[in-house]
Amino acid sequence: MDLKGRTLFITGASRGIGLAIALRAARDGANVVIASKTAEPHPKLPGTIFTAAEAVEAAGGRALPLVVDVRDADRVAEAVEQAVGHFGGIDICVNNASAIHLAGTLQTPVKRFDLMHQVNVRGTFVTSQACLPWLLKSDHAKILTLSPPLNLDPRWFGPHVAYTVSKYGMSLCVLGMAEEFEGRVAVNALWPRTTIATSAIDMLGGDALARASRKPEIVADAAYWILTQPVDCTGRFFIDEDVLREAGVTDFDGYRVDPAVEPTPDFFL
Repeated sequence: MDLKGRTLFITGASRGIGLAIALRAARDGANVVIASKTAEPHPKLPGTIFTAAEAVEAAGGRALPLVVDVRDADRVAEAVEQAVGHFGGIDICVNNASAIHLAGTLQTPVKRFDLMHQVNVRGTFVTSQACLPWLLKSDHAKILTLSPPLNLDPRWFGPHVAYTVSKYGMSLCVLGMAEEFEGRVAVNALWPRTTIATSAIDMLGGDALARASRKPEIVADAAYWILTQPVDCTGRFFIDEDVLREAGVTDFDGYRVDPAVEPTPDFFL
């Protein structure tokens, strides 16, 4: 299978992992909806929905850039209708948009708590819900959510309980929707084995952590493999490196940002 002619609705696709997934699909000739907030250049973050759309089309795909804040359920629903009107349907929903604040309970303002839960959990639910009527009409229906495997070991909660709860909320959406739509929509999660060089990593650890990370392309290549599997490949919590090993990849050095630096294991693994 490939993704030629398939339509992907990707949140947070103007940069980082979301953009990498969009570009990998574009190489097959996919249609990609760039559903992100950034319409104007950001002083600290690279890319806009328009630069992402240009990159998708340069890679061989068709792009539709749409300004979407996943916290706004009405706007998400409207964007899905725009996507359907433009491309004729939706085959794949990728829940990539996410907010992060790695801090303890006393160091987490309520506004940050609300932001993470509105973007991560609610945004995933709202976007999936809006796409599902169209996914159920597709013969290649997929939901892929960028969230970690569920593990109730307290060490994943203690350092940043609010963030962990919000990301696990995304994973619980995967668990529930995979069961609810089994046989009709494949619903899976994907998470990286190591830190990935994105804007979030730059803000968390600066250049040193970015150099000790892998490129977003490793997640995109793993996502591509998942998104080209049959519908009975569902309800799984994939790790990018494990996916690629299953696909036959044995050398991961090319994914390193700095070939001389060992990648840092991800916080959740």
